[in-house]
Amino acid sequence: MTKKRENKIEKKPKSILKLLSLFLLSLVIFFIPGQNYYQATTLNAQTPKIREFPLEFTPAPYPVNFTQKEPPTLSALSVAVYDLKSQTLIYQKNPETRLFPASTTKIMTALVALDFYKPQDILLVIKPDVIGRKMNLKVGEKISVESLLHGLLVHSANDAAQTLAQNYPGGVKDFIAAMNIKARNLNLKQTDFSNVIGVDSTNHYTTVLDLARLTTFALKNPLFKKIIATQKITVQSADGKINHHLENLNELLGKISGVKGVKTGWTEYAGECLVALTERNGHDILTVVLKSQDRFEDTRKLIDWVFENFRWETPPI
Repeated sequence: MTKKRENKIEKKPKSILKLLSLFLLSLVIFFIPGQNYYQATTLNAQTPKIREFPLEFTPAPYPVNFTQKEPPTLSALSVAVYDLKSQTLIYQKNPETRLFPASTTKIMTALVALDFYKPQDILLVIKPDVIGRKMNLKVGEKISVESLLHGLLVHSANDAAQTLAQNYPGGVKDFIAAMNIKARNLNLKQTDFSNVIGVDSTNHYTTVLDLARLTTFALKNPLFKKIIATQKITVQSADGKINHHLENLNELLGKISGVKGVKTGWTEYAGECLVALTERNGHDILTVVLKSQDRFEDTRKLIDWVFENFRWETPPI
């Protein structure tokens, strides 16, 4: 055997040993824990704290008809009676029927105005020439948003609604678009608006349930709630030179115990409409009547029926 051949034989075992050493080293690196990025950030991270809620929760008392007396006979085509605190629907009649809302539309008009304007903002009366009820605004008059809201909700003034919409960016068209966007956001699925006043139109409609939802939301605004309870008020132009005497059209306000107002409405095709808030003995109920022949009598009957035949019970926890 030559020397060259001997050298080749001697190198072969060394190569095998080298490969074996590398294999063992790789096993050590693989199985011994190290500073693996994902391991460090996942396993060593602090567990997020679960939000803690109070263990004690007292559900609102809900209305129970303890006499089992049936609701009164009403002239209204569609009716809803809703307990605000327990969010309980006490009574409904044709709740999903689409009807003209007449001036109850102005609840939404007020909400869009409150979303965009501040009460102390001063608006310019541009073109107050509208049909129906007015607070007699003058062209060029400057008046606060809060005064216009009183005209809108207390006096049901169409010129107040028009002025609020005309001063909105994009004018009346964009104001109406904002009304419909808000309706979608409030999940009013059976409601659509084509004007800010409540003029009858095939694409201007709502239901008693949607009106109840809308009003429930509106009552969360302190200024809205204050204005709707106003029986009479005189507001002035910004310079104090023009007076506007306003009177609430809700005949139950100040006459029926606990009635805190909300909004009336009437057109030939809508019939008589009324959304009313009544507060008695710590309980708040909302009544909605649409296409009535006597909105005030229908509402009075509903109020009497609820408070004479229902008691509020706290459900067991």
